[in-house]
Amino acid sequence: MLETTFIRKLLRLKAHKVTQVDQTETEVVIYIDRLGLRLLRCGVCRLRCRKVHERRKKLREWRDLKLRDRRTLLRYQPYRVDCPRCGVRVEHFPWAEPWARVTRALAHAVAVLARQLSGLETARHYQLNWKTVAHVVRQAVAYGLRHRQRRPLHVLGIDEVSRRKGHHYLTVVYDLERHVLLWVGQERTSETLAGFFRELGRRRCSTIHTVCMDMWPAYVGAVQEHAPQAQILFDRFHVVQHLNHALDLVRRREVRRLTGKEKVALKKTRLLLLKNPWNLKPAEKNRLSLLVRWNLPVVRAYYLKEAFQLFWDYQQPARAETHLRRCLHSAMRSRLEPFKEFVRMLRAHLDGVLAWTRARVSNGALEGMNNKIKIVSHRSYGFRDARNYIPAIYHSCAQLPLPAEM
Repeated sequence: MLETTFIRKLLRLKAHKVTQVDQTETEVVIYIDRLGLRLLRCGVCRLRCRKVHERRKKLREWRDLKLRDRRTLLRYQPYRVDCPRCGVRVEHFPWAEPWARVTRALAHAVAVLARQLSGLETARHYQLNWKTVAHVVRQAVAYGLRHRQRRPLHVLGIDEVSRRKGHHYLTVVYDLERHVLLWVGQERTSETLAGFFRELGRRRCSTIHTVCMDMWPAYVGAVQEHAPQAQILFDRFHVVQHLNHALDLVRRREVRRLTGKEKVALKKTRLLLLKNPWNLKPAEKNRLSLLVRWNLPVVRAYYLKEAFQLFWDYQQPARAETHLRRCLHSAMRSRLEPFKEFVRMLRAHLDGVLAWTRARVSNGALEGMNNKIKIVSHRSYGFRDARNYIPAIYHSCAQLPLPAEM
């Protein structure tokens, strides 16, 4: 009697009771039944129902947390109640979610462990099917998205992350002010990002004043349409990436063109030219000093790169703009075609680049989040589709609240 009472209190049963407990060396089976004529609740709206439509003949089974080293099962023959609001529905189970095959306590434990391990490793630990773990994670994410705090958004970061080979991407939206992952969507189209803004609503979109992103036209169009008051800021990391790519193209062309000592001097200089001067080792500084004595186009490209990098240090917007325009003018007169292409691209997005001097925001935190997202994929050896990948990202990276154990 004490045993059944303890289990009933542990499961917080009100309208149910424990009728029998069968124990073996490997498992414990707990049988549950209705307690007297107490009112049952609707499984959809949780309303108390006075009428019982019928009772199912088949026993349903739920996995619970182990009792010491023995697997625990709950077995119950459910009722169908006549709800005045929803009609005939299966009753509400206080120990489990609708359609679930694990109890809330086990689901909570699975959700906690799944934040650190892959779905397969979590399933092995609790001796479950990996599909059950995936379902628990999706349920936990759905709960977390409904119950997380919806604070005003001011500074957003938008970027894409590769999902698998073949140009399959996910769009990631990040709160750069609070360093919180906000939203993940499939593909990197304008319609994908528009889905985020529609979910956000007009009122919350109106509070956004800065959006940091790369120069992908689909993202720019979506932001201009749904948050026209926001200042678009093109990320410093991506601008410098284009600049370094132009320098590397010049170096490659010179390697193919030169012969003799000049070609030998340019070998294995890619990282040397792309490094910041204050990060160079003494041997690298000596080699760079030797390289700049050769009056080569790659040396001009290196000086242009270093001159452009000074733009990020200016504090006054007017002086920063003057310096940037001078750099762009010098690059157009340098007779280096990769740098001319870089200047044309930058002039088409000049307002978003100059916004750096006013906002000074970058997607550095978002790039770090992208690495965490890739870890979620790597520890699971990839995902076949985004149906399980996106919930796993939310679950591990978005700091969502978890549902209670019971």
